[in-house]
Amino acid sequence: MEITNEIKKRIMTAIADNRVNYPSDSKHAASLGISAAVYSQLKQGQTVKVLSEANWIQMARRLGVELRPGMEWKAAKTATFKYIWAQLTMCQSSSLSAIMCDMPNIGKTFTAREYVKGHKNAIYVDCSQVKTKRALVRKIAKEFGVGTNGTFGDVYEDLVFYIRTVDQPLIVLDEAGDLAYEAFLELKALWNATERCCAWYMMGADGLKAKIDRNVKGEKVGFAEMLSRYGDRYCRVTPDAEKDRNAFLREQARIVAEANAPEGSDVQEIVLKTGGALRRVYTEIEKVKARA
Repeated sequence: MEITNEIKKRIMTAIADNRVNYPSDSKHAASLGISAAVYSQLKQGQTVKVLSEANWIQMARRLGVELRPGMEWKAAKTATFKYIWAQLTMCQSSSLSAIMCDMPNIGKTFTAREYVKGHKNAIYVDCSQVKTKRALVRKIAKEFGVGTNGTFGDVYEDLVFYIRTVDQPLIVLDEAGDLAYEAFLELKALWNATERCCAWYMMGADGLKAKIDRNVKGEKVGFAEMLSRYGDRYCRVTPDAEKDRNAFLREQARIVAEANAPEGSDVQEIVLKTGGALRRVYTEIEKVKARA
């Protein structure tokens, strides 16, 4: 796909917005995977022959910029959004840790990404893309703008040093159930090395809870200790009773649809078609806008 000037402009806007989360240009450049010299050129408005198309694509993915024109999507204050936002705020301000295990498709990932966008020293990691301990540690380091070109030991030590010196860092670990066993052990080691200096927020669907409980019950090394470091409990926002849960999901879908559907849309019809699944709300609104 050709990276047009319009796409570059959108990426440049995202870079400028993301800059506030980092203490220096050099840290921000490292998090984007580019050199300080290239970063300086971009700041000066130079976009021609500065980066390869692969680099532009990499930065777009890192910053959540769609390469194809997409719908403008507003953050809706659903119950899930409010709950996770409050938890992330509390964790970051007090360097606490927590685990959120709940149904898929209720807005966990969207909320975490929105929070990280606007909070300094907060990073988001999709663990399904970095399942091993080495990939995970290097990803966390890169998101913070810590160099990743040295040995694994050097990267680890540099990361720990940085976390212990930066103001109120927060690390959100999404899809944590996909992590390999060695990665879970590494998270325990990182938590120990950054105790009282860093907030950790682990998220996943019910499978994450099942995985941790199974390994705690089986006395697999590291799991009981890790769970205790994250508060010895699982946070959840959806109701347990099926009737209440279905009503909860429909109400969330209604709030999202009202915030994003074109004026005059039949919000109730959209909700009925989706059954409360938020990804389907997006799809149905796309269809409405396409027919308009």
